[in-house]
Amino acid sequence: MPKINFKKFQFSSVIDLPEGYEVYDFTQGYDPSRSMKSEFGVGRFNEVRKNMYTTELFKGERNIHMGIDIAAPIHHPIKSFYEGTLFMKAYNAAAGDYGYTLIVEHQFEGTSLWALYGHLSKKSFEHKNVGESIARGEIIAWIGDKSENGGWNPHLHLQLSLVRPEVCDMPGAVAAADLEKALTQFIDPREVLGPLY
Repeated sequence: MPKINFKKFQFSSVIDLPEGYEVYDFTQGYDPSRSMKSEFGVGRFNEVRKNMYTTELFKGERNIHMGIDIAAPIHHPIKSFYEGTLFMKAYNAAAGDYGYTLIVEHQFEGTSLWALYGHLSKKSFEHKNVGESIARGEIIAWIGDKSENGGWNPHLHLQLSLVRPEVCDMPGAVAAADLEKALTQFIDPREVLGPLY
């Protein structure tokens, strides 16, 4: 796989997080009865999440998270971390899927990187077309609600791939047997987001 020296580039935040946001621990799954400290929070990359992915989409013990989740209020703006081109957009309708999804292609000294933004609002599809340029820091999407984001609490799933996607999708969680290969394809989003945790 190609390597990118991310330290050579300047990035925008994708969601401006306030002080005191929560870093979630989903290693024991998600407890809907637990009250959150803030509307903003971060879910970790490469985290084993027991009993969290229960819909038909996640057959075969796919429970290791391959992106970073950033929780924010419904309709909160989402920005592109770097300049690029809108590569794909689609509505992934299955229960537990991404709902409205964008993939942006970025170039770093001749190396391509694809960024998936998932769990978006329908409004996110109304202002950009595939092939259009995107600026660093440009608002490209908004946080979706449960009725449009695959049934999840409001958050952004950001996932980075060194492999060109064939469809507007990436496996947001993988099985332990596939982890080694997945970690060569999917980069820790903190490379562009900074030390969120």
